[in-house]
Amino acid sequence: MRLPCVVAACLSAGLGLAGCEKEGGAEEAGAEEAGRKMDQTAERMGNQLEATKESMDEKAERGGNYLEDAAITAKIKAEILGESALKVLQIDVTTTGGVVTLSGTVDSQLSRERATEVARNNHGVKSVENNLVVK
Repeated sequence: MRLPCVVAACLSAGLGLAGCEKEGGAEEAGAEEAGRKMDQTAERMGNQLEATKESMDEKAERGGNYLEDAAITAKIKAEILGESALKVLQIDVTTTGGVVTLSGTVDSQLSRERATEVARNNHGVKSVENNLVVK
């Protein structure tokens, strides 16, 4: 990642400031100023690192949720395909945040209920919205 390089560059610049020498009594004042600047730089970098970490954690969580939802959808579709009473081409399955939505058409109320049962019995499913229409 590029972030460690940015941190290293900022700290190197701060250390370079600390190494600057001035003549007479101004040398101590310069060193103190350089120290303050280094402290401020380190604090800013710490804050930026924390913000970046939080942002990366959020993105990883969203990515994980997406993959989990895709796995739930695939598993339900496979199970529906295995059910002789259900026609997979007529049933659309989507999952968002663990909520499964079934849509399309089925030939009976029994098929509609069975599709709900198949979806509900999968790990990670929080709820099922059955929008299937009996035709």
